Amino acid sequence: MLTIIGKTERLFKKENLVFLITDLRNLDEKYLSKEEIKFIRTQYRDNKRDIFSFNHFTNWIFVNILKKERVRTKRLEEYRSAGNKLLSKINGNKLNSVVLVDIEGKQEELLAYAEGMALGNYQFLKYKKDPAEKMNSLNSIDLYSKNLDEKLIDQSNIVIDATYTARNFVNEPVSYLNAVTFSKEIEKLGKKSDAKVEVLNKKKIESLKMGGLLAVNKGSVDPPTFTIMEWKPKNAVNKKPYIFVGKGVVYDTGGLNIKTGEYMYDMKSDMGGAAAVSGALYAIAAARLPVHVIALIPATDNRLNGNAYVSGDVITMYDKTQVEVINTDAEGRMILADALSYAKQYDPELVIDVATLTGAAMRAIGKFGIVAMNSGADKEFILLKKSGDNVNERLVEFPLWEDYYDEIKSDIADIKNIGGSEAGAITAGKFLEHFTGYPYIHLDIAGPAFLGKPYKYSTRGGTGVGVRLLFNFIKSKV
Repeated sequence: MLTIIGKTERLFKKENLVFLITDLRNLDEKYLSKEEIKFIRTQYRDNKRDIFSFNHFTNWIFVNILKKERVRTKRLEEYRSAGNKLLSKINGNKLNSVVLVDIEGKQEELLAYAEGMALGNYQFLKYKKDPAEKMNSLNSIDLYSKNLDEKLIDQSNIVIDATYTARNFVNEPVSYLNAVTFSKEIEKLGKKSDAKVEVLNKKKIESLKMGGLLAVNKGSVDPPTFTIMEWKPKNAVNKKPYIFVGKGVVYDTGGLNIKTGEYMYDMKSDMGGAAAVSGALYAIAAARLPVHVIALIPATDNRLNGNAYVSGDVITMYDKTQVEVINTDAEGRMILADALSYAKQYDPELVIDVATLTGAAMRAIGKFGIVAMNSGADKEFILLKKSGDNVNERLVEFPLWEDYYDEIKSDIADIKNIGGSEAGAITAGKFLEHFTGYPYIHLDIAGPAFLGKPYKYSTRGGTGVGVRLLFNFIKSKV
């Protein structure tokens, strides 16, 4: 159930109120007794306690004391995290709604607090026998502030909805969300947002000779899809489109280079990149941002049967590159390569791919950020990195030096699909760069895309990482 953020013009004493303050002098005697204010001052001074809750029988009053952080991006993240932290008390007391009160005129921080609360309130209950019994109580958050822009509230709700959607996609098992079903779900997003969606079926993919996507799909009983999602408003500020490419491996066994059980358990999440780019484009279209954006989503599962592709195969890709297969578990780059080549026909301003691509990226920086590389897109990378800081989906730049290209040279073909034992995240990026030829940014989200336990306002399972990042980046173009 989506948690909705709204705006209220008046405060009523019977509402559940949350006061956000950085200065104890702003404690409001209209809603708090002198004893409660004294208790807050004492506990904050002596015990550094920062969250207080008071049961007034007809309603609850919460007070959250926040740090005076000077750096804007850090301050907003503090507010998001604080909103999520308070959430357990709200749901624990079975409250359906709260009003966040902006006493200090910090509208941006107020909205960040609500965003953290709403994102943390996400649940995936589709397969629970009695989902209503497990459902969080909170369903609405109202904001009380003098100068809050309602357009920002609307955009926040859209992005939260898109993030929920991406999380749902990642959390769905492949028994439901195979490539064909995934493309149908994206079509639904297109109808909701007025984005154009075209789905290329297996016959069309074969006619286009997308060898990478077809090779990975050979071991599956389900056909692949290649989905094109486009938002092209009449008032677009850009002449050439921005293109997102998302890895859509709906389940990854590793193929004949099969994964061991513990590494296969969460491989329904290997389409986290596709979930992110479809969610981001849905949000961009729903918000009517005047920017021409296209998402390309190659999708298949990577399984094994008697006809599956094998190590040693040489695959002819969409752009005629001959690729030697060294490891069938390096399948994501095979399907992305065809999409990156396909993107050339649009003469793009910039292409960003998003993929749960390598364990090397996860081992390098864990769940705390996104491994990123760029080729011919230095200025755009700086702007994307700024967006990452804005939404706390931070980028860590790795190099794409030409030295790494030697690692993917093949003795019998043009290139091979995996490098040596070192710098695996970079050689994967270098492989993908081969198929570009335009300004290009590669995002490896293997670390933060799927979590074994909650972290801040990202719940267990799919996080929807990338949606808020890409939306903020495109919004900065307006």
